[in-house]
Amino acid sequence: MTLPPLLWAGNAVVGRLTVGSVPPLMLNCLRWALAALILMPLGWKALRDPRAIAVRWKYLLAIGLLGVGSYNSLQYLALVTTTPINVTLIAASLPVWMLAIGALLHDEHPTRRQIAGAFLSLAGVLLVIARGDLSTLARVHFVAGDLYVLVAIIAWAFYSWLLARPPESMRGAQRPDWDWAGFLLIQMLFGLAGSSVAAGAEAAITHASIHWSPWVVLALLYVAIGPSIIAYRCWGLGVTQAGPALASFFGNLTPVFAAVMSAAALHEAPQWFHGAAFALIVGGIVVSSRR
Repeated sequence: MTLPPLLWAGNAVVGRLTVGSVPPLMLNCLRWALAALILMPLGWKALRDPRAIAVRWKYLLAIGLLGVGSYNSLQYLALVTTTPINVTLIAASLPVWMLAIGALLHDEHPTRRQIAGAFLSLAGVLLVIARGDLSTLARVHFVAGDLYVLVAIIAWAFYSWLLARPPESMRGAQRPDWDWAGFLLIQMLFGLAGSSVAAGAEAAITHASIHWSPWVVLALLYVAIGPSIIAYRCWGLGVTQAGPALASFFGNLTPVFAAVMSAAALHEAPQWFHGAAFALIVGGIVVSSRR
């Protein structure tokens, strides 16, 4: 469970480094197209029964667009105007949105500890957005990238709930015989449908192009293999063996790794409010997880 946060932090740093070389929506499209090609030898058996996919297309399209398309596209868009540290810290507010969506749509009412933890995490997010000066919140001034991350993490919360509460056709005896590779491959293919359209629109509107170089090729290989395939697989194994509560603590290591990587690769040294925000977010997770 330590490896996925490390890889996801690297994804944020690499996404920042590719600004100017690869358009953000095209980066997301190429990332998942390459990841799908790499995963194909392991997950191709899931494609042998197109009927099983067709009868569940609405659900698969939803999780594909939310988890593969929207979330990652918005993250790369955010990195054009904000830093990897901010991206990962704001993304650490996931418990807030998970609780809200669970209460509103799934009748999962949070406990007092969970509410207290959510407020602590939200305070950390607001501190990052305000850049350490809370008076700026009164002027409702946000960096565009910070808003993109907020929308992205809400999309990820919906995606997580869809995974946790799938329709009946994905549970019990009716569940298709898909292993982790097949199920992830199908999500990638549905997500690519949306990300391809977004990348095409981006190219038509901005006329931005890819400036190919050995660095760009290495960056694409990293984001396709590390954060996309290895991290998803390791995270699934960790959550299965240790449970989601413990996994959430490890998930919040991402901002720490991002801060170290940013200082080394981007010369973006962490500020005091990054440390304070991280403490608030982790404190929120600790409070909400205690019984």
